[in-house]
Amino acid sequence: MVLEPLGYEDGLTGVFAALADPTRRAILTQLKHGDATVAELAAPFSMSQPAVSKHLKVLEHAGLISRSQRATARLSHLEAEPLRAAVGWLMDYRAYWAESFDRLDDLLDDLREES
Repeated sequence: MVLEPLGYEDGLTGVFAALADPTRRAILTQLKHGDATVAELAAPFSMSQPAVSKHLKVLEHAGLISRSQRATARLSHLEAEPLRAAVGWLMDYRAYWAESFDRLDDLLDDLREES
């Protein structure tokens, strides 16, 4: 088994690593409604702005957000395209789960017939 280095050269690994944290997922949810400053993104959390900034750096490194300067504010912007690759990877397992549920249904039908 080959482990990927911590730099996450594989974009999908970086996306899943970023999505693993509930705070980062909540930040992405906030950004669905529009660009926001660190202060705006930090408001719902009981953590400091520097802590939120660390989460933003992870999201930016994964390509899930971009950051820009507008006047004196630094805004974060949702970049949803990397999520497409993650959804695509997960959808590859949809047929597997459908088949598994079909097998379970067949088993339950067999058990009902036996009783």
